[in-house]
Amino acid sequence: MITGPGSAGFGPEDDTPVFVISVAAQLAGMHAQTLRQYDRIGLVSPSRTRGGGRRYSGRDVARLREVQRLSQEEGVSLAGIQRILDLENQVTALRLRVAELRTEVERARARTEPGSRIFAAGTGGDIISVRPGQRPPRLIGSTQALVVWRPMR
Repeated sequence: MITGPGSAGFGPEDDTPVFVISVAAQLAGMHAQTLRQYDRIGLVSPSRTRGGGRRYSGRDVARLREVQRLSQEEGVSLAGIQRILDLENQVTALRLRVAELRTEVERARARTEPGSRIFAAGTGGDIISVRPGQRPPRLIGSTQALVVWRPMR
């Protein structure tokens, strides 16, 4: 978390663009011109004001610190840093997708558990599975009767 006078508890998880370039540079421990260069090459993309001024968020400052660490302590080139950050973004996106798929699988399992399936007579007299709340397709002039079967437990 970024702390200090006037920081009001801004942290790296905060996406609110509040810091002007000089403040962001000071918080990240680098020169404002370096931030401009990183913006030009796409390492950090701050928000813009209507007048075109850059506004950095807590997350942007944390990213700047990580770029600086990778560059100075690990000796990674700027192209290498860009690739690392891109891969981290892909990992985050994939983790979100896995969570979505897990939720989808849980819903599908809940629909297929005994007692959660509904069967009806189809238009040809065959037995079909329908979702809860869904009516089976009907023939013109056919009856509206529906039989619900629940297994005994």
